[in-house]
Amino acid sequence: MDILNALVAILNFVVIPAAAYGAQLALGALGVTLIYGILRFSNFAHGDTMAFGTALVILVTWGLQALGISLGPLPTALLALPIGIALTSVLVLGVDRAVYRFYRRKRSAPIILVMASVGVMFIMNGLTRLVIGVDEIRFDDGARFLISVQQFRAWTGLSEGLSLRVSQALTLVVTALACWALFRFLNRSRAGKAMRAYSDNEDLALLSGIDPERVVRLTWLIAAALAVTAGTLYGLDKSFKVFNYFQILLPIFAASIVGGLGNPLGAVAGGFIVAFSEVAVTYPWRKIAAYLGFETDGLLQLLSTEYKFAVSFVILIVVLLFRPTGLFRGKSV
Repeated sequence: MDILNALVAILNFVVIPAAAYGAQLALGALGVTLIYGILRFSNFAHGDTMAFGTALVILVTWGLQALGISLGPLPTALLALPIGIALTSVLVLGVDRAVYRFYRRKRSAPIILVMASVGVMFIMNGLTRLVIGVDEIRFDDGARFLISVQQFRAWTGLSEGLSLRVSQALTLVVTALACWALFRFLNRSRAGKAMRAYSDNEDLALLSGIDPERVVRLTWLIAAALAVTAGTLYGLDKSFKVFNYFQILLPIFAASIVGGLGNPLGAVAGGFIVAFSEVAVTYPWRKIAAYLGFETDGLLQLLSTEYKFAVSFVILIVVLLFRPTGLFRGKSV
């Protein structure tokens, strides 16, 4: 029984939270890696694009709730999500036209575009704060748990409980569907193949008649959809606070680089690698050790949760030093 309790505790405190967090990082990293692979620069404004889009989703959610519209056991934010994606898409296309297109036509070095994205990041961060404020916001409604601790204990008779929140299950399902749709689009559709050709060889793609502006627009639209979806799922699972989305940029970039910048499959794998590393390193393993017969006075925690982003930083440094192309060899879509 103690072994079963230990397994349940690992599932409850490590596997389920890390899987949900990893799915959120994977969606964010997919947006970063698409922009890098096709537009050839690292978009530092991606985290604040997530924040802005999520803020719009929250505002629309509040409007729907005021009208008495809901999805029953599911969060109302799911109804607001398409509207948030559409509005954010308009913003990022406008930013591309006002900022990035100028440098793209001049064929500026990627570092110029990176620095431009840093400027866009600060502007979008300020804009988001003006739109929704700086306070922590919880906007999850509907049913909170698919499985509660009390239900699990009643079903199994174990002393250790397990819970599965609706937001966690929703994150995993939506991420799986989004990844399936994206990979199918990139590999099967004519537009997806054009994006891949443009990524592999821009000059050859132009000679074959591919419209570069259409590829750019599609890339921004997909990146915006991924960013808003990731941001909304992250906010539902935890809470919304503008600064948190600035902080999450580090693990998102770490996930992209671990998997291989420009490689969508690598971005997904990198998201889960970073998430499980962060959770495993910052979780106190004392309870599980006790179930397994190892009594100790310490928490058996390598780092406190305040330093979880340091784990992403260490992973980033190690990968850049020893395998800069990432696990899946980046620079290809």
